[in-house]
Parts: sequence; structure tokens; C-alpha cells
Amino acid sequence: MKLQRTPLILLISALLLGGVVFALERQKPAPTPTATAKSEPLFSFKEADIKQVRLTTPTQKLAFEKVPAAKAAKPAAAPKPATSPTPQATNTPAVLPSPSPVEKAEVWQMTEPKKVLAEDAAIAFLLNQLATGTSQQKLTIQPNQLAEFGFDKPTATVEVTLADQKKHRIVLGKPNFNRSGIYAQIDPPTPANQTITVYLAPIDLESAVTRSLTDWQAPPPGAASPAPTLPPAP
Repeated sequence: MKLQRTPLILLISALLLGGVVFALERQKPAPTPTATAKSEPLFSFKEADIKQVRLTTPTQKLAFEKVPAAKAAKPAAAPKPATSPTPQATNTPAVLPSPSPVEKAEVWQMTEPKKVLAEDAAIAFLLNQLATGTSQQKLTIQPNQLAEFGFDKPTATVEVTLADQKKHRIVLGKPNFNRSGIYAQIDPPTPANQTITVYLAPIDLESAVTRSLTDWQAPPPGAASPAPTLPPAP
């Protein structure tokens, strides 16, 4: 009799186990991002290849282009200080003016929201980050996970046009948990595919795009360059 019960017990156990597996499969959460730890350049172009830049943030839209120095908009001169009485002659040797720097053949000019000469250091820092930045990690996510990485409200979108008229775009999401990098999409397709590739880009890109309008403009001749606007500390 004992031998006849064993197959029945095994059958009942198999049915119970199958029911548990089926229930667990139905309760399985959404797939988590698939990560690949491999460093690779964000883009393949060089800094010198970039001729136009469009930058969109939640607070402003800006456009820049590289133009011949002779055709660039000239910054307004700084206001002259009030005249003071003519100083008395002294034996102090005269201070000669510093020689003018060598003029560049091409300069960066802001075209939107207004036409003025761009702050060279701010532009150079952004272009250098784009041309030399590398990804620290590559993730594969689903469209319903975009908000988790900050792409529902991007920090910034940067579009560059190269000398050969090719365009490239980077969309910045939010920094990762320890601010060692910022999530980015490189040349994302429109509309988004079923799976989306997300890169962990250098955190310096956040500083490169979060500047005030004043920081993007060249100061008047004789005025000191404004200190860059950096994002607030976490």
C-alpha cells in the first residue's frame, strides 16, 4: 500500500510546486537595467570639428557658431571711470601697457537669444567635455524607466553641427547616486526604441551646461571675466 501512495504524493507535490512557480512569475517586477562596465568615448569627433552649438536647458535656449573674427559682433566697451585730477609728476617709471594678444582667425559668437561675442572659456570647456569625455558605464533600459534616470526633465540637451554638416546630440538626465557621473543619451532615436542605451557621462558636463546667460557672454574690453555659475552642492 505504501508503494501505491508514493506516485500520488509525488504528483500532488509537482502540482503544488508548479502553482508556486506560476504565481512567482506573475509577480516578477519589471526588468532592471542591464549594465556593461566598459569605458568608451561619448563621440568620435574632435573639438576643432565643431562649428555650431545649440544648448537647451529648463531655463534657457542658446545658440553659438564659430565665425571669422572680422565678422564677429564686438562687445560693448566697459564704462570709463570718472576723470580724476591730473597727477603730479613723480620719478616713478611709467607702466607700459601689456601687448595685445594674438587675434584668432575664428571666434565663437552667440546667435541666440542675442548676437554677442561668446565667452571663450565657457565654450571651450563645453566642447572639450563633448569631444574628450568617456562613458564610465553603459546601461540598457526600457522606455518606462526614463524618468528614473532624469530624462523626463532633462538637465540639458546639446546639439552640435560639425564642419561636414553632420549633427550629433546628447541629452543629459540626472547625476547618479554619488554624483560621480551624469546619465546621458547619445544621438537618441526619435521616437524611442523598445530598449534605450544610457551612458554614465562625466559629471563635469553638468557644470559645463549649467551657466547663466551672463556667463556665456564675453565681458566688455577691460572688464574681468565673470566667475562661472556652478550647480549647487548636493
